[in-house]
Amino acid sequence: MNKLFQYLKELRYYFLIIAILFVLAGIFSFIYPVFFKQYIFNLIQELGNKTSGMNFFELFIFIFKNNLLTSFMGVILGIFTIFPLIIALFNGYVLGFVSSLAVKSSGGLILLKLLPHGIFELPALILSLGLGLRLGMFILAKNKKKDLLYNLKNSFWIFVYFIIPLLIIAALIESLGIFFWK
Repeated sequence: MNKLFQYLKELRYYFLIIAILFVLAGIFSFIYPVFFKQYIFNLIQELGNKTSGMNFFELFIFIFKNNLLTSFMGVILGIFTIFPLIIALFNGYVLGFVSSLAVKSSGGLILLKLLPHGIFELPALILSLGLGLRLGMFILAKNKKKDLLYNLKNSFWIFVYFIIPLLIIAALIESLGIFFWK
């Protein structure tokens, strides 16, 4: 386990890059929620249609599966380096956009209700995208195969020991919040 914590420490700048991009995109879209309006509205409506009528367990599985897929793709598509950056920007933008709409319709206190949703999900996303970004940097390594294998192995264990538990807790909190807000 100490090796995994050491690996996380080695990747701190990758996590920082992802977090900064995410936050900047979120702030930008919170202040200027003008781009991709129809796409985001369609996305929200589609999510609402898919989850409508789900019981708590179905909602939990749906949320966990979606977050797991996003996190997994963030790591795996990291081989192409640009994808974790795009995913961070996109997710930050959508969160800022939705937060802006929520504040306009319900006031600033709504953000306190939304906060618990991100406490576990956002760190999982940042971890997975940072792992993916680091994974993509193997192209710069002298020994590409060794570097890629080292990072794949460590990414797998970080995913198992840190990301999946965070996503389970996030899905539980989000499911409880959504199910009981009805």
